[in-house]
Amino acid sequence: MENLIAVLQQECAEYNGLLELSGRKTPIIVAGDLDQLQKITDEEQEWVGRIAHLEKKRSEITADIADVLNKDVKTMKLRDLVQMLSARPAEQKQLSEACDVLREAVDQVQAVNERNRDLIQHSLELVEFDMNLLQSMRTAPQTANYNREAYNAGAAMGIANPGFDAKQ
Repeated sequence: MENLIAVLQQECAEYNGLLELSGRKTPIIVAGDLDQLQKITDEEQEWVGRIAHLEKKRSEITADIADVLNKDVKTMKLRDLVQMLSARPAEQKQLSEACDVLREAVDQVQAVNERNRDLIQHSLELVEFDMNLLQSMRTAPQTANYNREAYNAGAAMGIANPGFDAKQ
């Protein structure tokens, strides 16, 4: 039981670090700094790898506990385990607190990630709008100017150079 509580506490610490990193990512997304965004994303991958390792370790410990208690590991939840520890209130309290703190940390990371996802989605929509605007300027209607032979000699309205300038 001590191993499970220790792993849960370590997971909570890792999630809190990931939360801090995700919080730093929000202003970078708003600023559109792709270099910094790439660095933070790489750093996040390291945190996620450590969390995945702890998650695997927690699954192994939970499977061992389920075997000892003769319970199905697939249906046994941490809350069920907390209730089973009613005869050992000290461990029950520690496990319950560890579960609550971990749940709160995971919820906070999820909320920040949702906010960042929405910001990135809005940025993509703005880029798409800009691209559509540039494309529509390229296909702007022509003026109705005709030459002596009755051919349309009008120029496109809106822009002088219809090409996309990658240097801007």
